[in-house]
Amino acid sequence: MLSGLRILVVEDERGVRLLLRRLLEAAGASVAVATSPDEALAEFDRQPPDVLVSDIRMPGGDGYQLIRRVRERPADRGGRIPAVAVSGSVSAEDIAKILAAGFQKFIRKPFGVAEMREAIRTLAGRAGA
Repeated sequence: MLSGLRILVVEDERGVRLLLRRLLEAAGASVAVATSPDEALAEFDRQPPDVLVSDIRMPGGDGYQLIRRVRERPADRGGRIPAVAVSGSVSAEDIAKILAAGFQKFIRKPFGVAEMREAIRTLAGRAGA
C-alpha cells in the first residue's frame, strides 16, 4: 500500500502521533515523527520525506507556520512535498485557509484509518495501489 514511502508525521499529541506511526508502518511506510515545526524542519534537513502529515494546532508553532516554511524550500529539499493537515474542531473557513496555506488535503480528527491511508496513497500518486 504505502511501501517505500517516507512519511513525516508532525503531531504534538502523543496518542495521535503513535496511532499514525502504527497505522502507516503497518501499511509499509517508513515513518519519522516530530512534535513541532522546528523538529519537522530538522527532519527535512536530514532527509526530506515523500509525504507530510501535520497537525494544525501545536504549541511552539502551528501547521500554517510549518507549511509556509516548507513551501519556501527548493523542490529538491522538500518544497513541493504533498501535505495532509489534520485537526479537530475547524470551520469551513478554517479548511479553506488550510488548503490555501499549501496543504493539499485536510482530514478532521478523529480520522479513520482507511481515510488517512487513502489520502496519503492519492497524494503520493499511488491511488488504487
